Formats: sequence, structure tokens, C-alpha cells
Amino acid sequence: MDNNKINLEDKIFIAGGTGMVGSAVYREIIRKGYGNKKYNSEIYMPSRNELNLMNDSEVRDWFNKFRPDVVILAAAKVGGILANKTLPYDFIFENLKIQNNIIVNAWKSGVKRLLFLGSSCIYPKFAKQPIREDDLLSGYLEETNEFYAIAKISGIKLCESLRIQHGFDAISLMPTNLYGKGDNYHPSNSHVMAALISKFINAKNQKLGEVCCWGSGSPLREFLYVDDLAEACLFVLEKWDLNDKFAPLNKLGRKLNLLNVGSSFEISIKELANKICKITQYDGKIIWDHDKPDGTPRKKLDTSKLKQLGWEAKTNLDDGIKKTIKIYESELKNGKLKR
Repeated sequence: MDNNKINLEDKIFIAGGTGMVGSAVYREIIRKGYGNKKYNSEIYMPSRNELNLMNDSEVRDWFNKFRPDVVILAAAKVGGILANKTLPYDFIFENLKIQNNIIVNAWKSGVKRLLFLGSSCIYPKFAKQPIREDDLLSGYLEETNEFYAIAKISGIKLCESLRIQHGFDAISLMPTNLYGKGDNYHPSNSHVMAALISKFINAKNQKLGEVCCWGSGSPLREFLYVDDLAEACLFVLEKWDLNDKFAPLNKLGRKLNLLNVGSSFEISIKELANKICKITQYDGKIIWDHDKPDGTPRKKLDTSKLKQLGWEAKTNLDDGIKKTIKIYESELKNGKLKR
């Protein structure tokens, strides 16, 4: 651990620790030995009742009281295409409040390292594929989630500005589409993987003759199992040193403060639906609602910079889907499904 940017003695604050990403990060850092009392370490994951992240004074008081060494900012208001399209104010305002409060108070309280988690939706709708970190702000955004994307871009730039002006060690990861344990299965506000899994399993259980999927099915998407993202988060916190001579650079030769994180494959939504249909052994018909939006036509991330540092995803798509379906069925059976 001597060469790592963080160590086992650090006190770590996971903002959004009960969410899909935050809980996966928690599992990973515990697996790697962090939070062990023998090192006087702590893992902080306050609930919404314990800490309102949208209240600046509450966040400031919390940082002054607990003094974490490392912050992982996984808290955000998230949702699928419909939610983003119909609640633009909520998505930009709430996310700006949450991230501004945490990032600024982390800097002011002397946090030594912060990881901000963004999203692949920050990139232009028609960015050249695969999408590089340099493509940020090179074109206009996908209309259905531009307000969420603008909030996330602001978080990246807030981290970058604090590094430039004040030397604050803030880094950012941009994950592709996520799935896995802890996902949200709301019937209209979930993301595509969770939506399809719940649709096919429910149709099978209820013996429905057809499943209706949104859009044309033609968009291509990349998917990352959430436990792989959690591993990437800890990897960059430990290993990514922007001051190192081998740190990834942008096309102008400047040090990057954001990195893409994704998998090595992509699949069309139609192919994904067929795959989930087969794995769940649903024998009904699939129909497509062309009145629903498709979103960005293709969104494949270039993850060569992170690979250059020594990390790449391990979970293949079929295995990840099978794991997620097993988790979904267990949570459905035990009444613990997140909606």
C-alpha cells in the first residue's frame, strides 16, 4: 500500500452509499481491507435522514465533525429517459446542489482525495465513436437527458477548477451504462437493463403473451457490471496520480482529470432484449413502441486511458445479466425489490 494515493488508515465518506453504485463501492473497499478498526479507519455512509446533501450548512457541519480523508461522490438524482425528459428542473437543480455542497466542503475541510462519478451522457449526442475524454463539450447533448448531463459536466469542471486554482486532488470517472445488484426497477423511471429484466421476468411470471419495449431497438449500448465499476473506483483512488509523468494526457498534451470507465463490448437494445428473453426463458412475443424515444443512437466509450493505467472490466455481459436476474428474482421473492 506504500505507493498508493490512499491507505488503510483513511476515513472514507461514500456519498450515496445506499445506492446501487455506493453500495457496490462499499463492498469493494471492505473487501480490500479499508474500514478496519485496527487501523483506526472508518467508512461513513450517512442516510438521507442523517445528512441532507442538498443543505449546504448541514454538509459543512458534517465535514467539520467527521473530517473524512477520502470522499467518493456517488450520490445523484438518476432516472431513465422518461424521468429525465419530464423532470428537467429536478435533475439539474438537485444534482448541482448535491455535488457543489460535497465537493466544495470536502475541499474546505481538508479532504486529501475526492472521486466524482459522472456519466457517459456528458458527451455529445453524435460524438465520434468510441468516445474519448477529449470529446467533452465538442457538440450538443442528447435532448432527453441534457439537464442531467449539464449538472454532471459542471461537477467535472468544479473538480478541475479546484485542482487548477487550489491544488485540490479531485478526480472524475465517467461510467457507461450500469447494471447489477441494487438497481432501480421502477416501471417507468428505470434504466434500460433493469427495465428489460423486470419486463421479461414479470411477463413470464404472469404468463403474458407479449412484452412491449421502448423505441425501435436500434440504438447501440455498452454495459458495465456495477461491481466492476466499484473495482475501478478503488483502483483510480489508489493508483491514478495526475502528477505522475505517465499519467494520461489529452490531445493537447495536458493531464486529464476525467477518465472513461466501461467494458469491451456493445450491443443493440433489440439484441439485448432478445438475450434477456432467452436467458429468462420467456416464450412470448416482443413488440416495439416506436412512439417512445430511442435516445443517443450509439454510445461506446474509449477506455484506453484507464487501460493504460492498468485496469479493465472483468465481467462479460452474459454472466452479468445472469447474476442480475438471479438477484432480481431473489429480491422479488423476498419483497426487497428497489423501485
